[in-house]
Amino acid sequence: MTPELLTLLQQVDTPTVCNAIEVAEGKRGFDAFTRGTMLASAPDAPAMVGYARTAKIAAVAPPTEPPEVIKARRMAYYKYMAEAPSPAVTVIEDLDYPNAIGAYWGEINTTVHKGFGISGALTNGVMRDLGDLPEGFLVVAGSVGPSHGFVHVREIDTPVEVFGLRIAPGDLVHADRHGAVVIPPEVIPALEHAIRSLLETERLVLEPARSEVFDFETFAQAWAAFEKART
Repeated sequence: MTPELLTLLQQVDTPTVCNAIEVAEGKRGFDAFTRGTMLASAPDAPAMVGYARTAKIAAVAPPTEPPEVIKARRMAYYKYMAEAPSPAVTVIEDLDYPNAIGAYWGEINTTVHKGFGISGALTNGVMRDLGDLPEGFLVVAGSVGPSHGFVHVREIDTPVEVFGLRIAPGDLVHADRHGAVVIPPEVIPALEHAIRSLLETERLVLEPARSEVFDFETFAQAWAAFEKART
């Protein structure tokens, strides 16, 4: 991924990326995206973009392993996150979903991960401390709750699933208030051009529709140009 593509991905929303992937693939049917409604800690914040650093957690019940094992895994988790190559996104599967109760993502944990240079967190689990989370670190989560429960790390650097989307360590993730997508590696060379082409094509309809004079005839002309540009 070039610096120019990274900057562009940070400037556009996830639906645009989803559509642009289909443009780059030359067909409809791309399906590596989340299902259902997710919640964003800062709905107006830019998207998070990065290569996935993954883990699984649980919180409903206390851990059954010895405390020293839990502590060692916790520190291994933080070391794994601290060593993430930039850009990176943390992706956490809460094994208690859909009955997740442990807010792993609060003021302290988000601040620590931001300090590591990670751009955001995607999870099917819980977030809290809304209003106190650091600016510039977006959390896209399954729910909001007040408690951390018995939250503990179960697995590190393993494939995870978040709202129907399978994510492997190292996958390129784009996420915002709409949810998340995994960008296929084979489309990356063509993705910048696809995004810019898509934005230009959409303007063929959007600009006339936003003008002070807009009627069906204007729409029909704009839509004809729009469809021609898409073929």
